[in-house]
Amino acid sequence: MDGGRGAVSGDTTGSLHAELHATWANGRGWRAPVTVSHGALGLRFMYTGMGFFLFGGLLAMLIRAQLALPGRVFMPPDVYAQVFTLHGSVMMFLFATPVMEGLAVYLLPKMLGARDLVFPRLSAFGYWCYLFGGLILISSLFLGVAPDGGWFMYPPLTGAHYSPGPNTDIWLIGITFVEISAVSAGVELAVSILYARAPGMSLDRMPLFAWYILVMALMIVAGFPPLILGSILLELERAAGLPFFDPTRGGDPVLWQHLFWLFGHPEVYIIFLPAAGIVSTLVPVFARHPPVGYRAVVIAVISTGFISFGLWVHHMFAVGMPLLSQAFFSASSMLVAIPTGVQVFSWLATLWRGRPVAHVPMLWLGGFLFIFVAGGLTGVMLALVPFDLQVHDTHFVVAHLHYVLVGGMLFPLIAGLYYWLPHFSGRMPSLALGGWGFWLVFVGFNLGFLVMHWTGLLGMPRRVHTYAPDLGWDLPNLLSSMGAFVMAGGVACVLADLLLHARYGPPAPPDPWGADALEWAMPTPPPAYNFVSLPTVNSRHPLWDQPDLASRLLRGDGLLPGAPGGRRETLGCDPISGEARSVIVLPGNTWLPFAAAAVIAVVCIALLTKAYIAAAVAAAAALCILFLWSWQNGVHPLPVDAAPSGLPLHVRAADGPGLRGMGLTLVADGALYLSLLFGWFYLWVVPPSAVALLCRSSGLWASGSPASLLLLAAAACATGAALALRGGTRRLRRGEGRHLFAGVLAAALLCLLAAAALAAAWSQAGLAPTVDARDAAAAVVLGCNLVHLLLAAIVLALQMARVRCGRVGVHAPYEPRVAGLLCGYNALALWAAWVALVPFPQAWSGT
Repeated sequence: MDGGRGAVSGDTTGSLHAELHATWANGRGWRAPVTVSHGALGLRFMYTGMGFFLFGGLLAMLIRAQLALPGRVFMPPDVYAQVFTLHGSVMMFLFATPVMEGLAVYLLPKMLGARDLVFPRLSAFGYWCYLFGGLILISSLFLGVAPDGGWFMYPPLTGAHYSPGPNTDIWLIGITFVEISAVSAGVELAVSILYARAPGMSLDRMPLFAWYILVMALMIVAGFPPLILGSILLELERAAGLPFFDPTRGGDPVLWQHLFWLFGHPEVYIIFLPAAGIVSTLVPVFARHPPVGYRAVVIAVISTGFISFGLWVHHMFAVGMPLLSQAFFSASSMLVAIPTGVQVFSWLATLWRGRPVAHVPMLWLGGFLFIFVAGGLTGVMLALVPFDLQVHDTHFVVAHLHYVLVGGMLFPLIAGLYYWLPHFSGRMPSLALGGWGFWLVFVGFNLGFLVMHWTGLLGMPRRVHTYAPDLGWDLPNLLSSMGAFVMAGGVACVLADLLLHARYGPPAPPDPWGADALEWAMPTPPPAYNFVSLPTVNSRHPLWDQPDLASRLLRGDGLLPGAPGGRRETLGCDPISGEARSVIVLPGNTWLPFAAAAVIAVVCIALLTKAYIAAAVAAAAALCILFLWSWQNGVHPLPVDAAPSGLPLHVRAADGPGLRGMGLTLVADGALYLSLLFGWFYLWVVPPSAVALLCRSSGLWASGSPASLLLLAAAACATGAALALRGGTRRLRRGEGRHLFAGVLAAALLCLLAAAALAAAWSQAGLAPTVDARDAAAAVVLGCNLVHLLLAAIVLALQMARVRCGRVGVHAPYEPRVAGLLCGYNALALWAAWVALVPFPQAWSGT
């Protein structure tokens, strides 16, 4: 199917550029925060991440200066603990993941033949949440209240008794704020990859980088919620006295470790996979050969994503667990080496069969292969329980972590920056500075961290701020510190090259590397709209197989040329075949994402200062902004029938990106909810005090109690709401819209009835959430469901208003389906709550 408005003659190309520029122009000066273009936002993510990287690197230099000599008191112990904690937190949460997300946000629409991601305002919201959350976190160091419990924040040391100040609260609230950004990017990237590709780009023709980012995005959606939940529970324990991790009241500090590492080990692969995607993109270009084993690599990437969620206890062998559990997680930790090995052999085979060209990016790729393979070998060593018990919590683990993450992420990232630098700026980097930067980083890194394995084997524990001179740690620590400063010199060379090339670098020719992907089929640096007209793809290597593609697209000979009427458009596709299905109309620049993130930042600051009334007011303001954002959804400047070549506008079709985005958002919400239920079950069966607590009765899980019946009634009402809305949307898809308002109203009333029943169940249960950890968990489960029911009622009220205004109906049928997903999710969550809170305790206690 054509899907475009036809070819455009050469004499109209200038008008097409002017039309597109007027429609897609970014905000300038004081209006810069209104920008929602993926290119500008991707660069902002990367610039901000590099700023946090430099800050984290400075903290690392302070740590190495402290440990260079025995007995050194460069920093007092409390300051060292803050610097140590912030270094790990900044590098993990403010640099590694956001920079990779930023690179993906910048590149993916260009690689996929689209003009933007499908939720541009969500990308903008995610960036501002990331920036504000990061600033809250690092400003704490200058205020003397930085987190000091380690980047993993283990209770009980981070509980209110041992950490009474705001230090831990800053980490918990700041990191949770930042994670909003990560989950937003995960939803945005996954939906865009699946539903906004160039026609003809089926799944088996997607660039490998897109596969890596797709798996990474889905892992973020499923992997980050357990950490968000853990942070919320620990903050509730500190602020409200709910004893989730207090063993004297039925809690267990090991529950935090489970929740943290349910996030933490997938996070390693969330960081590694996009870096490996860079390698899989660059190696074929510089080898002048298509990637060997494309399908095997895709299967390996998907397998890595699945296996990574079964490794979290790899970090917990020393806490004490059954031998069978140790054997299972040890085996799964070694199993993940198989798909990683498939990728490594694919890269080596591609280089072997091709004609490699030496350039600065290839230096960094070679360094990556050496360092990452070495880090992988020590990872297999740590998967062996007896060895892990010997080196647990020593510098050996620190060295392994840096070999895997710095070697596995930083080296490919710098290779990718050099590769795409002409795309960002239109100029070429310096060979001399690039070479000096690589060798200084490579030598300094191996000197610093290879020696650290030796320090760990000698027994030096992590997090110590000094050591005695007679332990044999003097020389290896001095060498590690020297290596760290050599590496810092290499990073300085790289930064100097990145900064100076924009002014003094030679202009880059079109496609300077002879690449095969669509991001090089546009001017460099690219305009905000990417393509004058959109491409059609018929192979995995479009630029190698269609040498004139770039010039044809620039003339407007592709699909959807221009932007008539000032509407931002890209093509929506079938997720499997890539066939064009609809024209996705994208929203333009707005202050709403910036305003929403700024007000949420106020909420976080108010919570930190215990100004709870101000926090409630700011939260209400944030909800108003978000619902204003939602109200504006689907409002476009052209008539509803202005769609090209028979393709419907996505807002007039039966589905659209919003439906898929809501689905993935609920997957993230479901991951958080399942983690909460996991905590509930864990607190019943694991803590040593659980047996004594079995004698305690509760109105919630007593058989046939009013509370249990009210909970059952709430689940039934929520199910009725979901069915009522489902019936209305099915009739709507058949062209029957007369009773839509009544169906939405019925669903809203049933949601309110379910909320009332749930509140009554909570009141009748007689829970003591500050006395019993299980009661605290039950209270959070009920509160979570209550919030979701009220949210659904508000969403349905918004839908009723949109039906009355004519923005939803037979001509625009898909928004009620989005609300229907939320209602269906609420029904499932309430039934899960009833099963968990009523039959399970009775079966466990034998009553």
